[in-house]
Amino acid sequence: MTTLIRMGMFKRVSLFDYQAMCKMNSHSVSSARPLFSPFYGLASTLKWFLSNFLLFLLEFNICGLWHTEHFADASVHKKKGDILQPCDTEYPSFVYEPSVKETNSIIKCGRCQKMFVVQQIPDSNLLMLVVQADCDCSRQYSPITMEPKEVKYNASVKCDRMRSQKIRRRPESCHAYHQQENADDCGGASSILLSTSLFMLCLSSLALIS
Repeated sequence: MTTLIRMGMFKRVSLFDYQAMCKMNSHSVSSARPLFSPFYGLASTLKWFLSNFLLFLLEFNICGLWHTEHFADASVHKKKGDILQPCDTEYPSFVYEPSVKETNSIIKCGRCQKMFVVQQIPDSNLLMLVVQADCDCSRQYSPITMEPKEVKYNASVKCDRMRSQKIRRRPESCHAYHQQENADDCGGASSILLSTSLFMLCLSSLALIS
């Protein structure tokens, strides 16, 4: 793909998604509490032992030793998902140049070389690509990914975007009629009428039978 872009068969363009969701970076800043006295360290140690002992009793479930058949198994907690926030992302896209109908080239990959041929299929938007597969060029060319990347704005641009992205206002007036539209009812599916010929045929059939 890198060679096709360099040859002009494809053009790289950047697309933006203004309604994307990105992971929120959790920045936690906390300062250590100063040790005013040695009793603070002793109290913290006792608190730690007490909390772990209580957690051990809760998880051990002493009552379950005598009444195991009356308790249900604990449900496994689901892993919490990532916290997302609205953001703008940018991702690459590639546009085909229709002026290039056919091309071929040779890619040199160290000790080997790879040949490929690209040809446009007539009357379609498809391309036929034939590549020599006995040469590995993955170490020389990095893969082209389509993963979106978050767009970082500075403070001024971010404030301008927040001011511009206002809630859409409702229209001031309702336009339910246009002079070029014909609002006359058409079709007879909604009307139910008795068929005279079918009614007379039924009456005559009953008269003949009786």
